[in-house]
Amino acid sequence: MKRKLLHTPEGVRDIYNEECEIKQVLKERLKRTMGQYGYHIIQTPTFEFFDIFGKEIGTTPSKELYKFFDREGNTLVLRPDITPSVARAAAKYFSDIDMPIRLYYMGNTFTNNSSYQGRLKENTQLGGELIGDNSVEGDGEVLSLAIESLKAAGLKEFQLSVGHADFFLGLVEAAGLKEDEEEELRELISNKNYFGVDEMVSKWDMEESLRSLFRMLGGSYFSIEELAGARALAVNYPKVLSAVVRLEELHKVLEVYGVDKYVSYEPGLLSNYQYYTGIIFSGYTFGTGEPILKGGRYDKLLHHFGKDAPAIGFAVVVDQLMLALSRQKVQVEVSHTGEMIVYTKERLRDAILAAKKIRDNGGCVELFAIDSGKGREDYELYCEKNHIGNLTFLD
Repeated sequence: MKRKLLHTPEGVRDIYNEECEIKQVLKERLKRTMGQYGYHIIQTPTFEFFDIFGKEIGTTPSKELYKFFDREGNTLVLRPDITPSVARAAAKYFSDIDMPIRLYYMGNTFTNNSSYQGRLKENTQLGGELIGDNSVEGDGEVLSLAIESLKAAGLKEFQLSVGHADFFLGLVEAAGLKEDEEEELRELISNKNYFGVDEMVSKWDMEESLRSLFRMLGGSYFSIEELAGARALAVNYPKVLSAVVRLEELHKVLEVYGVDKYVSYEPGLLSNYQYYTGIIFSGYTFGTGEPILKGGRYDKLLHHFGKDAPAIGFAVVVDQLMLALSRQKVQVEVSHTGEMIVYTKERLRDAILAAKKIRDNGGCVELFAIDSGKGREDYELYCEKNHIGNLTFLD
């Protein structure tokens, strides 16, 4: 039984020593980038009422939520996603503000999914939300912030895949698909079964231009020039056409920010979050099979909480980011300025006063009473393992 107490449940883990220090450095870099764009920090509860993440909101499926009850019998959940929490808080505290609101958050999310391939059930996310701006310029700001955040973390090679929710929905409407057909198509795309998508589409009776647009759901990345071809095909399908035009307009804004080289377009990109209504994007890099960043526009989400305001945001999955940096051999510099004072019982006063002086000057110091069973080399080895630069003996 005691041995079992040393282990963590499946899907969660301890982070300690240098790995934990690296995580703190990355979080500080990301927070600094958020601040440079004028975003203000907000903190929401780790658990909320079930309805904040219910089916009507369009977030995580109920079976993947960690659910429990309070003393009054209310169903509570550990948050699987922080965006609905921020939307709730914005509706509550900024209900009378009609200007854009820029918020960022940092916290852990919890999803009771299958832990295959080492997938974690607890993840640290740091994200930003732009509320009250439905413009393409707002889209561009948030994507630029996302890209600059990854650059600040130390990544050099990564790509944002950008799509639009109305591209898929417009195709579904134009083809008159039934609900079960739409769900089957979504599942094929989510599982990256693009041969299945092509086979399914080939069975339907539709105009060839519409069929060609459906085939763009196949996970292909488009250049801005190729998007122009999609626009020509979509001329008779207003919702699809509007989505493609928005992506083209977004590209122009990203060119001004100078970050367009980090973006590829995947018009039919889908998300598990059903609350997305416009731009959708995911960030990928080498060394991890999962996205390191996820985001999108959710213009109707705040309405559920009583505030009619458009919004767009994203979250960096810090754990995936750390994995990618490690596998790419990207060094994250951690500052080690600690000292260590080892003293005899007779020198206790001197040791405490010396440590106080160091701390008063902003330094870090550990005090160790000399152990008769340990030699100088033991303390030197301790300092080496813990990156302590200065060792002093008071004997």
